[in-house]
Amino acid sequence: MKTKLHSLFLVLALTASVHPALAQPTLGIAPAGNQSVLFWPLSFTNYVVQSTTNLASSNWVYASDAFPVTAVTVSNTSPARFFRLSAVPAGMVLIPAGAFTMGDTLDGESDAIPTNVTVSAFYMDVNLVSYSQWQSVYSYATNHGYSFVNAGAGKAANHPVQTVDWYDTVKWSNARSAQAGLTPVYYTDAGLTQVYTNGEATTLYPNWAVSGYRLPTEAEWEKAARGGLSGQRFPWGNLIGESQANYYGNTNLSYDLGPNGFNAIGSIGGTTPATSPVGSFPANGYGLYDMAGNIFEWCWDWYGTPYAGGSDPHGPTGPLSDRVLRGGDWFYGAYYGRCAYRFYGYSPDFAGYVIGFRCVRGL
Repeated sequence: MKTKLHSLFLVLALTASVHPALAQPTLGIAPAGNQSVLFWPLSFTNYVVQSTTNLASSNWVYASDAFPVTAVTVSNTSPARFFRLSAVPAGMVLIPAGAFTMGDTLDGESDAIPTNVTVSAFYMDVNLVSYSQWQSVYSYATNHGYSFVNAGAGKAANHPVQTVDWYDTVKWSNARSAQAGLTPVYYTDAGLTQVYTNGEATTLYPNWAVSGYRLPTEAEWEKAARGGLSGQRFPWGNLIGESQANYYGNTNLSYDLGPNGFNAIGSIGGTTPATSPVGSFPANGYGLYDMAGNIFEWCWDWYGTPYAGGSDPHGPTGPLSDRVLRGGDWFYGAYYGRCAYRFYGYSPDFAGYVIGFRCVRGL
């Protein structure tokens, strides 16, 4: 066994050195019915381990979500399992698969009754989409047949883009996929042949199986926002203060440490919109910034009650009146920045300086 593992390590090391840009070697291990440990080089800090029983299948599952990847223990059973290292996309983090409690009753919410939800692993943008990032993809999109109702705005290049409606963000996500050489997610026909590029289509057909960029589902957003914690108001705990998020302070709330009023960081360079540069506050347990405050984030789901629950819910079947917004912003108080708070009342064609977004990707 020691010789076999040593050989596997050498295959991995040699493959990475010959193909440094790819560094995604595939390793096979024979079914022996015994427990084995695969060792991986410590330098692979931005890779996760995936496995499959069929190399001809695209269905790779995660064998380890740990960083850095140092070892994977497997119990071999027939058929043989194959393993590979898969790179985490730049600017994103892995949100591990698993069950969590969606919603809470800490503050009397009637539309966030706790529900058990399981989500598959996915990647999420570390930061809100910045104005400069928006402009880069927007320029590509408008030169490749895409059209938008809103051109988007930003207080500065490194601030979040805002004044984008839901349709803009979905088309932009498709264009981001195309620019990156990935298969777009959203289509205007059930046969998934017409990529969504123009207009404001009420009914869209997502291809959930591809790994292009898209908006998070409401369940994915809340799983990510909680950062691995359970039952807390905010991504870091039950209290909030101006050193943790860009929001409007109100110390009349027992959980708001204030100070009262707009966060001073948003006043730099003018007060409206009082956004802050993306990533200005500490990250949550998954390494995500601005999951509370700064700018509201569009989600895929139509707003409806109760939660769907179950595995990988995509929200109610529409069309309904509103798409869900999450996360709070610079203008509203701490109540709106809680992990369980569900903002609605804006139709998907609304664009304002309190609304932006971030993308996720499937595996």
